[in-house]
Amino acid sequence: MKLAGVRLPGDDIVHIARLDGDTVQIVTDVARFWADARGWTAKAARLTGDAVPVASVRFAPPVPPSARVICVGLNYRAHAAEGSFEVPGYPTLFGRWTASLSVDDVPAPVPAGEPGLDWEGEVAAYVAEPLCDVDPGTALAAVLGYSTFNDLTARRAQKLTTQWTLGKNGDRSGPIGPIVTADAVGDLRDGLRIQTRVNGAVVQDGNTRDMIFGVGEVLSLISRTLTLNPGDVIATGTPDGVGYVRTPPWLLQAGDVVEVEIDRLGTLRTPIVGADGRAPRREGIA
Repeated sequence: MKLAGVRLPGDDIVHIARLDGDTVQIVTDVARFWADARGWTAKAARLTGDAVPVASVRFAPPVPPSARVICVGLNYRAHAAEGSFEVPGYPTLFGRWTASLSVDDVPAPVPAGEPGLDWEGEVAAYVAEPLCDVDPGTALAAVLGYSTFNDLTARRAQKLTTQWTLGKNGDRSGPIGPIVTADAVGDLRDGLRIQTRVNGAVVQDGNTRDMIFGVGEVLSLISRTLTLNPGDVIATGTPDGVGYVRTPPWLLQAGDVVEVEIDRLGTLRTPIVGADGRAPRREGIA
């Protein structure tokens, strides 16, 4: 089952809806949903009645404003190697604010002063219940579902200091897809293919079975320090093939389109625009 964040016509409240092809069934508002994510998910599966056309709603990230978005860096062996990093003994964690999140087909601007944006296709996991000092098995069982995610990165800002926060929070730099419930996805260790394309050219082609730290391990580690709450999101890291390590470096420019496609989770498309919000005119297009 797929669950998406949507706004109805004339209403700025984000609702969670069951996504069925070209229609949605409204479940409840985002705050109520995450207050009882398991219960509302069960109700969503049973919904019948009048559906709303997808064309009549605006999609939104399916998370509450209070959510923490915690990202894992260097979580694929080949990606650590391509950046000349040693395989870490613990997950490298950094934070995103929910204000940086966006959805499919929303343009992402290249920040002023940046030579471009880098792509990082990955899987995001959603926490369904409070987690405090839990073991990895308990943590994994608390995952409601997964989404396609693109951790678009401003590398110049990221490398100004040893802390990555600035380069990981550009405007609309965190496009995220609908939630696919965990029962429809299975164990990431069994392997989901992650492919990232720029203007149709494949730039990343990895598999989740190559992750260093599993979702349960990461959630368990975090829960020893802070309580994870329903609606919190864990972005699980990207495979090798990022742009900044290439010779010469290859970064996303205004006019480019980046897509992340993940088995069972779907495809996430993001047009890139300039800091002024514009893409250059292409030859032959008025």
